[in-house]
Amino acid sequence: MNANEKYSSPLSSRYASDEMQYLFSPQFKFSTWRRLWIMLAESEQQLGLDITDEQLDEMRAHIDDIDFEKAAQYEKKLRHDVMAHVHTYGECCPKAMPIIHLGATSCYVGDNTDILIMREALKLIRGRLVTVLRVLNDFADTYKSQPTLAFTHFQPAQPTSVGKRATLWINDLLSDLSELEFVYDSILPLGSKGTTGTQASFLELFDGDYEKVRQIDVLIAQKMGFEKAVPVSGQTYSRKLDSRVLDLLSHIAQSAHKFSNDIRLLAHLKEVEEPFEKNQIGSSAMAYKRNPMRSERIASLSRYIIVNSQNAAITASAQWFERTLDDSANKRISVAESFLAADAVLSLYANVAGGLVVYPKVIERHMMQELPFMATENIMMDAVKRGGDRQELHELIRQHSMAAGYAVKMEGKENDLLQRIAADEHFGVTLEELQGLMKPELFIGCAAMQTEDFLQNTVAPVLARYEGVTAGENEIKV
Repeated sequence: MNANEKYSSPLSSRYASDEMQYLFSPQFKFSTWRRLWIMLAESEQQLGLDITDEQLDEMRAHIDDIDFEKAAQYEKKLRHDVMAHVHTYGECCPKAMPIIHLGATSCYVGDNTDILIMREALKLIRGRLVTVLRVLNDFADTYKSQPTLAFTHFQPAQPTSVGKRATLWINDLLSDLSELEFVYDSILPLGSKGTTGTQASFLELFDGDYEKVRQIDVLIAQKMGFEKAVPVSGQTYSRKLDSRVLDLLSHIAQSAHKFSNDIRLLAHLKEVEEPFEKNQIGSSAMAYKRNPMRSERIASLSRYIIVNSQNAAITASAQWFERTLDDSANKRISVAESFLAADAVLSLYANVAGGLVVYPKVIERHMMQELPFMATENIMMDAVKRGGDRQELHELIRQHSMAAGYAVKMEGKENDLLQRIAADEHFGVTLEELQGLMKPELFIGCAAMQTEDFLQNTVAPVLARYEGVTAGENEIKV
């Protein structure tokens, strides 16, 4: 069968970046296994076991030159992936073969590698999060004073500003970034715990010297880039860590999904649109269409991430005693695909946010259609100051508003609420005076000031902290 006759994950062929795909590639995985076997042998040598520099040098010389075909042949014969790679590595390192994987169990390389992969993947996700924050920060600052209708229940409500709305997206992502740092800092490797977590094989290797058993755990963790390993475990690290990591990715997806929903609704209103390329086709049938396909893709992939997080939760809850293997097949799919999808979502998020097109004239037209309703509270307050009865005025405004709304919805007329109020002597105000109030900027409250305050005092310190953090470009393929 050729490549076009086999299933290929869309996450690889259409969505995820090369950087994220590499982290979950066989090359990165099995090269990391070999590095871990070297760390194990180095630590054992440091603690007095008979391992020579020549053996270590031989192992170091063959970290990346993996014969995947030979490994597959061994796995077919042995039905064990770790031992297949032990033998494949051993053929490259005949002098070191007797001490490769000494004292370890499969989870030594499997679990510790998964930890290293997730940590590197979180770094990439962090870079993409920061990139989106930078783009949204600029957008919010540019449009902080641009009045726009706010919506509650997707019904017109008291105005806000385009920039203030963007701060809501930013605030969600800041929460995700804070959670990411917490999760990242809490990750610890498995270390060298043995087949049931008792380190019995290492106690045997070191002739009952428990202090050396403790030291090898610390040495390996430090060689992996950590201060220490998990203090206790069964054969594996707790699968609750996978659940925590996928929950984090789910939270990021929730933030992205909310953003994409807002953009899709705004696109329907023709107020804000995602970038649309010169030769892009919106519909195969309707040539005029500008479908928000990138925002829809964000929503689609985000939904997958949110649902997929349950895989890790159920797996963590279903583990038996010190080890069961019903996590393996699920884990190698669900963890990788959540990261690949999150990588794609954030790349799309940055692309859409960085190319948003705002249409102020459309926004203003929608605003002016609804502004008379928004102004009624101020009109009522002014009438009360002139001696009116608040309750009576409230009822009159309700009646006039219902009548004006009926004329707009049922008769297709323009909103004539101001004319109705001006004609009502209870309010004591002229049409000219009322029209003078119809300035959108008068009705956005503290939106512009809140936005400026938020960007300067909340967002700017975060962006300064991550000044050197970047994410590679990911081409939006479709």
